[in-house]
Amino acid sequence: MASDELEGAQLRQMSPPFVLAVDVGTSSARAALFDAAGREVEGTLARVEREFRTTPDGGAELNADAAIEDVTRTVDAALAQAEARGLNVEAVAVSCFWHSLVGVDKDARALTPLYGWADTRAANQVSELRRRFDERATHARTGCRFHPSYWPAKLLWLQREQPGIFSRVTRWLTFGELLLSRLCGEQSASVSLASGTGLLDVRRCVWDDELLNGLQLSIDRLPPLAKDGAAFTFDGEFAARWPQLRGRAVWFPAIGDGALNNIGAGCVNQRSVALMIGTSGAMRVLYAGEPPTALPESLWCYRADRRRVVVGGALSDGGGLYDWMKESLQLVDDDEILEREMSRMEPDAHGLTVLPFWAGERSTHWNAHASGAIMGMTTHTRPLDILRASLEAVAYRFAVIADALLPLALPHAEIHASGGALWASRLWSQMLADVLGRPLKLSNVPEASSRGAALLALEALGVVDHLAADAPVEAAEIFEPNMQRHTIYRGALERQETIYQRLHSTNGEMEK
Repeated sequence: MASDELEGAQLRQMSPPFVLAVDVGTSSARAALFDAAGREVEGTLARVEREFRTTPDGGAELNADAAIEDVTRTVDAALAQAEARGLNVEAVAVSCFWHSLVGVDKDARALTPLYGWADTRAANQVSELRRRFDERATHARTGCRFHPSYWPAKLLWLQREQPGIFSRVTRWLTFGELLLSRLCGEQSASVSLASGTGLLDVRRCVWDDELLNGLQLSIDRLPPLAKDGAAFTFDGEFAARWPQLRGRAVWFPAIGDGALNNIGAGCVNQRSVALMIGTSGAMRVLYAGEPPTALPESLWCYRADRRRVVVGGALSDGGGLYDWMKESLQLVDDDEILEREMSRMEPDAHGLTVLPFWAGERSTHWNAHASGAIMGMTTHTRPLDILRASLEAVAYRFAVIADALLPLALPHAEIHASGGALWASRLWSQMLADVLGRPLKLSNVPEASSRGAALLALEALGVVDHLAADAPVEAAEIFEPNMQRHTIYRGALERQETIYQRLHSTNGEMEK
């Protein structure tokens, strides 16, 4: 069957309404159409690659206007594909990376760059926060540790370093609200993106009074919180730019990409755990209910909406570290060759210990000053040894997260993996199964966060009632653990932890 005939047959199997899902990530902006069953419409995926600008002092930022343009270009391309197929879009759903920060004036013009979660310039302000506030109590209320990835430290840093700009900012937003403001003239935040700021009381779903008072931050400088299912219509130039959406489609406020990754991968209760490696990495449990009464200090707790919480840990280094290694070590730019060569190597045979904190450390120790390190190199060490050791090192950090997270899931919970880095590397997927000592189910959904956004929009539209039953996910492949390798890897993990403690002591730990 010809490709256009095959595509036509697939389209005939799809049912309306169709949702345009926009996924704003740290390394790209993507958009694709999904049907009423949460199936991606083949051929509609549009993508714009980009990179955060890094600075020698730990900065990670984007030009806010350019970031908006990245998104609108992907929407242009996806809508063109929808129009070519004769598909009407009923809603636009947005997945957005957590923890971003931008200051705007009264006309919603950006006064600052868009700061990303990997920006560590507020590391010194973390110590000040720990002196001024009870971190344990704050962690219990907000689900967030004191760390430069969150707003409290960033806002203190901006107040100290750029007081003139700080005083001119009318409102602080995440990229999700900035996008909504430009497209629809609204600045409402979902409780999901708000929960990733470190300023939201995740139990009451309101901005946290104690932090706001202590930081002398008035609530009117924060975005209003949208109701679950709230939707908006297009405004001004974008209503004219996208006539196929005008008067028909609604735009839902952005939801945190991690929560949507769980939903898109089918991990919507405590019977399943999502493990994702894209540019960064995370391991999460999502369920309907309230935050844990006792949240382990190594983990965070955010929200998907007012009914669902997501608990987990995040690594700042994942696929981004793999790419950095390939470029910096001048390895061959062919992932298949690298995969084949690394697969011939035995576990931990290189004798290296890597601390994978090139972009800083979040889970599990939340050390604001941690940085990457490679130890054990000799004249015999090859670049490929360093690359393999780095993949193993990231897997070890997932094992430490798993030790804290899995007790919050049900016994024998399945681990479902997703993310572009794992789709590209069977070796890394197998390595994770071996390190964790548990089967790993690789999701057959390549765009899990986009799919999750579409499913929540379909739920708000009354099309989907039960996420798990109405939109099941099958595994593309199951990786069974090799327990002999598991034993070797656990020994290497202990070595990594010992070296970490010697280098960093208790920096980042909450006071007992």
